Formats: sequence, C-alpha cells, structure tokens
Amino acid sequence: MRFDHMAFEVSDLEHSIAFYGNALGFTESWRHRNEEENEECVFLALGSVRLELLVRLDGTFKGLPAPQTPYCPHLAIGVDDLDIAINQLKKNKVSILRGPLSVEGKVRWLYFADPDHNVIELVQWLDEN
Repeated sequence: MRFDHMAFEVSDLEHSIAFYGNALGFTESWRHRNEEENEECVFLALGSVRLELLVRLDGTFKGLPAPQTPYCPHLAIGVDDLDIAINQLKKNKVSILRGPLSVEGKVRWLYFADPDHNVIELVQWLDEN
C-alpha cells in the first residue's frame, strides 16, 4: 500500500491551477468533467506528489473558513531546502500562515493556504531517522 494523492475542493479551477503552478511548480496531468456528479477535477503533479483539485459545476462552493491551528487537515510536501521554497512563495506573494518552525537538528516547516483556505505544509527533514 502507498499514499496516492490528496484532494482539495476549490472555487475556481483555473485560478487554483495557476496558484499551484506558480507557487510550487505543479503541472497539470489530466482533467475530467463529470456532469452526473456535478464536478470537474484536475490532477496536478510535482515529482511524486499528486494533488486533485475539484470544483462544483454549479458554483456552490464558497471556500473554507480561515485556517486555524493546528492547521488540520493539510497537505504536507517535502522540500530539500525550505529557504528556497520560502523565496518562491514570497516571489509569488503567497502569505505564510505560520513558520518557519523547527525542531533543532530534526525538521523545519511552515504553513500557508491556497486561495480557498486549503492548508499546505512545506517540510524539510534535517535528520531522516
């Protein structure tokens, strides 16, 4: 068994695809429109990470409440260098909710949210044990 993907509901599919592409470098893999289920989905990929974005065709999704600690649920994405990731977020004017945080010698991480308040954690493991 292995982890496959995380799914987020969004209010605007094209805007969200652009956000994840610009902020993190995700690229579109494929999409599917399902009239019977009243939804369209797109799968994005970043290395081995897959993210599914879903939008209701009738436009009834109005977003989530503003994120609050402990920021659950969230999608955690591993990075090799958190400082480079922070610069990429800043370059794209993405506000950091909290962080960077750290446990000395073990791990560094931060949280931010997409335009619909879905929370993402970027994590850099310093000691894989």
